[in-house]
Amino acid sequence: MSAVKAIHALTAPVEDYLKAIFEIEGADAQADADRPSVAGTNEIAQALGIAPASVTGMLRRLAEQGLISYERYRGVRLSEAGRRAALRTIRRHRIIESYLTKALGYPWDRVHDEAERLEHAASDELIDRMASAVGEPTTDPHGAPIPTREGTLDARPLLALVDVDVGAVVRVRQVSDRDPERLRYLAELGVIPGADVRVLSRAPFGGPITLRIMRGGGGGAERGGGVRGARDCSIGPMLAAQVFVEARRSREA
Repeated sequence: MSAVKAIHALTAPVEDYLKAIFEIEGADAQADADRPSVAGTNEIAQALGIAPASVTGMLRRLAEQGLISYERYRGVRLSEAGRRAALRTIRRHRIIESYLTKALGYPWDRVHDEAERLEHAASDELIDRMASAVGEPTTDPHGAPIPTREGTLDARPLLALVDVDVGAVVRVRQVSDRDPERLRYLAELGVIPGADVRVLSRAPFGGPITLRIMRGGGGGAERGGGVRGARDCSIGPMLAAQVFVEARRSREA
């Protein structure tokens, strides 16, 4: 069996593991750019919501298939074949989310679970047709970059909102999509991709962060709209850690 056919023949659980490892590697790299990114057994188990003991056997099978490699005493890393397979699954997931919001009017807080169910069944041709139908989106409804058909990912470096200095003005680019209630709350506040935010203050000892939403993001009804005009709000540091931003260019400030 060729490498291409082998990737297309992967089971849903294998695709879930590869996607989880890819996402953990990405988070690890953002936390410490100088350290090679790896995924530990406990991290994988937590991401998939299963017991760590269940992970070991699957990792052994993934290694036998040439999809991962072990880093002694540290964890696992995707091989090139594993990375290609993970990006293919991530592309399907994010295109499905985009199609559900743009073509079918799904709200952004309901598309993640639907995409989780559909991503393993959709063919590459169907995904490409979905992408074409909604204008070849480059990001999903939550701001995450969508891999290309060729398997490349334009993932710009982002900073968690919780780490932004007081007084700085930033633009929201991406939010975590795992909690529907959190997404609805962020939409109510106007903290959505495209929104410009100034950090006004940060209370000590893990207290709330006060923000000024200076410009509402895009997204319309699927994200609950944005905000018009400036408004102030406060969010906790745990929530701010799930919002990812970049500094505005000086000419935009």
